[in-house]
Amino acid sequence: MKFAVSGKGGVGKTTFAAFLIRALRDKGMKVLAIDADPDANLAQALGVSTGDEIVPISQMKELIEERTEAKVGTMGSFFKLNPKVSDLPEKLSVDADGVKVMVMGGVKQGGAGCICPESTLLKRLVGHIVLARDEAVVLDMEAGLEHLGRGTAQAVDRLIVVVEPGRRSIETAHQIRRLANDLGLENLSFVGNKIRSQKDTEFLVKSMGDFDFLGFLPYRTEIIEADLDGRPPFEKDMEGLSAVKEMLKKLET
Repeated sequence: MKFAVSGKGGVGKTTFAAFLIRALRDKGMKVLAIDADPDANLAQALGVSTGDEIVPISQMKELIEERTEAKVGTMGSFFKLNPKVSDLPEKLSVDADGVKVMVMGGVKQGGAGCICPESTLLKRLVGHIVLARDEAVVLDMEAGLEHLGRGTAQAVDRLIVVVEPGRRSIETAHQIRRLANDLGLENLSFVGNKIRSQKDTEFLVKSMGDFDFLGFLPYRTEIIEADLDGRPPFEKDMEGLSAVKEMLKKLET
């Protein structure tokens, strides 16, 4: 099972990804969690100690130069488009209670979709993880889906977009759906998060009538408490974890 999770910043995308990863882990599955958002905090949401310094792969200059045979920061030079990446999930992941966690990082130069050694290595690595690995995979994406190429996106079992009651979040969801269509990613589901009342649910359903909602999660102060304590959200919010487990059952049918 390969899932990508996206959404506007601040909607609870990483929190939902952490719940989903835990739900898969509780089913006894091997899980590889990929933080593909440049604003990386999935590792902390899974309980990796903030004292454990995790260097994003995009900042591993020596590794990138070794695998692509090009100097980092160069544009217009020749480099390998198919660098070796099959050994990296074991070498570069950290353990979070039985879950392997990798942090991709972002590519700062050249804009989205730049053709550079860093971007090439990251896309090749994500492609290998989605296409060739046999464990469950959850990718915590940025809204732009930058690390997904066309073939990789088509191999993802489902893109789950987290949205909160708000116009900007809804507009981001529309943009993500257009990007997904461009990549040939047809299986999309949406999760309403930070729901304060039935009115919030009705607002999302009315505003996004042709969107497939997987479910809705209430606004809960326990998640804020978990963040303040530096603990995973599922340790404080067991009801939220149970709700995501029910959503996972829907995805499996």
